[in-house]
Amino acid sequence: MKPLFRFAMLALVMVVVAMVSAVTAMRFAIHGQEVQVPAVVGMTPSEAERAVAGLGLQIEVERQYYSPQIPEGRIMTQLPQPGSKVRRGWQVRVAQSMGPQRVSIPDVTRQSQRAAELNIRRRGLEVTSTAQMQLPGTPADQVLAQSPPANASQVSAPKTSLLLTIPADPPAFVMPSFVGQPLGPASRALQDAGFKLGTVSVAPPPADNAEIPGVPPVVPVVPPQPSPASMIVTQWPPAGEKVRAGAVVNFEVR
Repeated sequence: MKPLFRFAMLALVMVVVAMVSAVTAMRFAIHGQEVQVPAVVGMTPSEAERAVAGLGLQIEVERQYYSPQIPEGRIMTQLPQPGSKVRRGWQVRVAQSMGPQRVSIPDVTRQSQRAAELNIRRRGLEVTSTAQMQLPGTPADQVLAQSPPANASQVSAPKTSLLLTIPADPPAFVMPSFVGQPLGPASRALQDAGFKLGTVSVAPPPADNAEIPGVPPVVPVVPPQPSPASMIVTQWPPAGEKVRAGAVVNFEVR
């Protein structure tokens, strides 16, 4: 019994040792691939790339800003911060200085979007975002406002945002009821209100399915053509529906 117990204890110890060795090896493999991020602020991107090349890291210039303190072409900020531990192959994202602001911000208000963008890019700036709004009485596709404003100083980045006008929605109306009115006056009222007369059709006569024995069935009479005196029995769009100016209205008359 004792040899069996000793064998079981020995096997258990060997299993524990194997697990500890595996965990240790795993942690060593993981941490063995970690490197410490060096400080690259103040360097040029090419200098920073050489500084991190031996660590298996990469430099990515993500943004550019104006700076009166940091010379043009030098790195202003970095992420991750110096001293951080990252895995090999990690990208160090940096912002590069453009030096002091030397470009004046043009006034592009009241210009079209295309003209404004050409004017902005001609100065080495870029349009980063546009917003739109409706303004009654103002032509569409016109710059209402810009950020930064014209001739602004101490601008942080060479980026401009524009606020543009878009066409206003045509006015909406509630469709009145023309049922029971003569076609002629209703058509004139419709067109005077800015709508269009569409299809005018003649409603079929009501069906009479009753058959009297010995009396021949009534032959349907061809309905007459619509006239200004024809009475409207149905309309589309129906009364009460919201419609835009210039909508087409169809009638059925008798």
